Amino acid sequence: MADRLKDKVVLVTGAARNLGAVFARKIAGEGAHVFLADILADQLEQTTADVAARYGKASAIPLDVTQEDSWIAAMRTVEDKAGRLDVLVNNAGLFASARIQDQPLDEWERCFAVNARGTFLGCKHAHPLLKKSGGGAIVNISSSWGLTGRANFGAYSAAKAAVRMLTKSAAADFAEDRIRVNSIHPGVHETDLSRDFLADPQQREFLLGKVPLDRAGDPEELANAVIFFASDETPYMTGAELAVDGGYTAI
Repeated sequence: MADRLKDKVVLVTGAARNLGAVFARKIAGEGAHVFLADILADQLEQTTADVAARYGKASAIPLDVTQEDSWIAAMRTVEDKAGRLDVLVNNAGLFASARIQDQPLDEWERCFAVNARGTFLGCKHAHPLLKKSGGGAIVNISSSWGLTGRANFGAYSAAKAAVRMLTKSAAADFAEDRIRVNSIHPGVHETDLSRDFLADPQQREFLLGKVPLDRAGDPEELANAVIFFASDETPYMTGAELAVDGGYTAI
């Protein structure tokens, strides 16, 4: 299928590279006008140009997800250019690795600012335009480590757990406006950021040793889950969480 998001307007944060870029390409390939948002200006322009060349409808929006004014400006741009918003994919995230007893406070707060505050601001400021457009969907990218604890990743796990519960609260708050809000909880996937770790046998064992399917995920597989929640195929799903983790959280 190539039209599951036909004529929808979709905003993807953290879309300049890695998983966000894969999501943007997949969404555009399903017929949507996709807005790619990121703080990485040069990479954002390059990725947007690639998506536009392949699929036609793609626009770049500079966005710092931690700043409320930046979100307000981004929503204004979407409305001015497209006149509506049907789907928000809150994908922008920040990875942090440290034991709690060793973690600097500023690193903890930065992790929460990007992962939790950024998702909150996205939900808050997308809501009016989604409502005006007749409803729609928000897809929040959490993590399998937001469902389980993990040594050395306290800030990241806590921030992604916050995304999980924010999703459920937003689902309740937005239901009357026909806006569905669901979360996806990825396990380890093959990206530019993870490739070097996965190439190291010791790191690979740490990351995948407890994954029943015994492999990292393909980003395209994760993108399929995003399409599932973004499309009209899930009209009765809101406040749900979907683990795409090779079975990691099943054991």
